[in-house]
Amino acid sequence: MSLEYRIISIGTLAAHPLWNERGDVRTGHATTTLIRAGDANILINPSLPAQVVLARLGERAGLRGEEITHVFCTSWAMDHRRGIDGFDHARWLVHEPERMNALAAIETHIADAEVNDDDDLMRALQHERELLQRTTDAPEKIGPAVDLFPLPGVTPGTCGAILSMPAATVLVCGDAVATIEHLEQGKVLPSCADVEQAQESFREVVEIADAMIPGRDNIVFNPLRRRM
Repeated sequence: MSLEYRIISIGTLAAHPLWNERGDVRTGHATTTLIRAGDANILINPSLPAQVVLARLGERAGLRGEEITHVFCTSWAMDHRRGIDGFDHARWLVHEPERMNALAAIETHIADAEVNDDDDLMRALQHERELLQRTTDAPEKIGPAVDLFPLPGVTPGTCGAILSMPAATVLVCGDAVATIEHLEQGKVLPSCADVEQAQESFREVVEIADAMIPGRDNIVFNPLRRRM
């Protein structure tokens, strides 16, 4: 069984707190990763607009959009899945706690919009609900040698994907480890839903991964392990 991974697009934070940026200075988007595992082509966090993600997929991997079998979102944050509608034919997967929490939040916002007679917001939220209802709960094993790795804290159901490679363990971490600077300084994002939980998830990543793909950066080797 073949297993390989490739970065399709390197993400960035709208404002990088460890670069002393306090307000948004760019459009934030998550790192997009392709995993090829047996017959499965799994795209993680299609963060850029669909047209751009599809172009990058061809440039970086020689694949067409219709060849993607699964889309997995490490969280349901908008800047992790802007381009998801470009993959209508694929299975859309979200970790169950993240999916349920996001759906509950949308229902609350819809109720508020109804009270305030905000029709434009109502339509936008209903579209969000339709997108989320199109997803299914991610199974514990997304593909051969590709397993879920829950990393709650940044959002209630943030979840990575762990790849059991022949010589190393590679973890696609989402925003549990946001950037190389966050890894080096042992810090989590200040916007975490639960900071203590996020810190524990961060420690789990560092403990288990030989290499990691941060939520907003390129692949990095674990500084606490020897380089491969």
